[in-house]
Amino acid sequence: MWRSIGCADTVRGWVYALAGAAWSLPPVAVALVVTAGVARSWPAGLRWVCFGAVFAALLAVGGRPRAVRAWCVRLANRLLRTGLPAPVASLGAGPRDLVRTPAWLALHMAVGWAVVAVTGLLGMTAAVLPAVWLGGGERIALLGLSVRVAGGRQGGWAPLAAVGCLAAAAWLCAGAVTVLRWAAPALLGPRPAERLAALEERTRLLAGRNRLAQELHDSIGHTLTAATIQAAVAAELMDREPEAARRALSSIEESSRSAMDDLDHVLGVLREGKAPTAPQHTLGDLRALLERVRLTGTEVHADLDDDWARVPAAVSREAYRIVQEGLTNALRHAHRAPVTLRVAVTGDWLEAEIGNPMGGHALGLTRPGRRGQGLTGIAERVRLLRGEVSAGRVAGGRWRLVARIPLRSAP
Repeated sequence: MWRSIGCADTVRGWVYALAGAAWSLPPVAVALVVTAGVARSWPAGLRWVCFGAVFAALLAVGGRPRAVRAWCVRLANRLLRTGLPAPVASLGAGPRDLVRTPAWLALHMAVGWAVVAVTGLLGMTAAVLPAVWLGGGERIALLGLSVRVAGGRQGGWAPLAAVGCLAAAAWLCAGAVTVLRWAAPALLGPRPAERLAALEERTRLLAGRNRLAQELHDSIGHTLTAATIQAAVAAELMDREPEAARRALSSIEESSRSAMDDLDHVLGVLREGKAPTAPQHTLGDLRALLERVRLTGTEVHADLDDDWARVPAAVSREAYRIVQEGLTNALRHAHRAPVTLRVAVTGDWLEAEIGNPMGGHALGLTRPGRRGQGLTGIAERVRLLRGEVSAGRVAGGRWRLVARIPLRSAP
C-alpha cells in the first residue's frame, strides 16, 4: 500500500491531473464572464447551457493549433508514459484533430478537477483525524457529517482511517492514469496519414543507415586491405630500400587518417540521426585512389576519361565506390598481380571494368567459410541506379568485373 502511495506513476498522475485543472482556469473564467454579461437575466438552466456552450467553443478554438496537440502529446508522454509519436509537422492538423484534441482537453480537465478535489479532501481528512486524536479528541464535521474522534484507545481508528484516506487518494490517481492512458491513443494518437508519413520517414532513415554501413564497409575495408599490404611491403624493403619503406608507412598513416575521418563522420550521423552532409568521393578522386593502390606494390594499368562533367553526381559517387571495392577485391585475392582498370563514358552509359589474373597471391584476409560483402554491395549500388553488373572468370584465366550505369537514371 505504501508503495502505491509513493510510486512514481502515482505522483506523475497527480501532477498531470493538477496541470489539467490549472489549464481549465482561463476558459472557465472567460466562460463565467461571458455568461454573467450575456445571460445574467436568464433562468438558471439556460445560464448553465450558455456557460457550457462558451466553454466548449473556447476548447474548440484552443485545441485547433497543431502546437497545442503537440504539447499535449509531449506532456502525456512525459507524465503518463504513453509513448505516442509526435505529430508530423508537414501534414498539419487534420479534420479529426479539430474534434479529438478538444475532446482530450475536456477529458484532461474533467479528470484533473476530480482528482485534485477528491485527493485534496482525502489528504485534508488524513491530516485532521490524527491531529484531533492526538489532541485529546473532539467532534469534527466532514462533508456535512458530524464525527466524534475520541482520545486514547477509543479513537485508535483515526490513524487507520488516515492511512485508508491516503491509500484511496493513491488508488484514485492510479485509476485516473489508467483512464487517460486508455484514451490517449484514440484522442492523441497518429491518424492514418501520420502513420504513413512516419513509416516513410523510418524507411528513409533505415535506407540511409544501410547506405552509411555500405560506405563504411567500402572505406574501412579498402583501407585495411591496402594498409596490410603496405605494411608487408615496408617490412620487406626496410633493410635494402628504406626510402621506399618510409613511403609505404607514410601512405599507411595517410589512408588510416582518412578512414578515421570517415568512421567519425558515419558514427556522428548515426548518433544524431541526421542525413550525411560531408562531401563524398567522386570519380575525380580516382587518380588519388590509384596512387594509394600502387603504393602496395600492385601494378595498375588505368584508362580513365579526363572529363566527368556529363556524369551526374549520384552516379559519380557510386562509381567511385564500385571501383574502390573492385580494387580492394583484386588486392585481397590476387595481390601483386597486375590490375587493369577502365572507366569511361560510352554514349549514355558509364562503364567501369576491372580485371586481374586469377593466379595472384591471396592475402587470406577473408575468414574461411565467410562470404564477402564486396560483390553484394557492388550489385546493390548498380541495381539502385538501374544499371548492369557482371563478375566472374573469363577466358585466359582472368577475373573481370564490369559495371554499366545509365547516366540518366540518377535519382
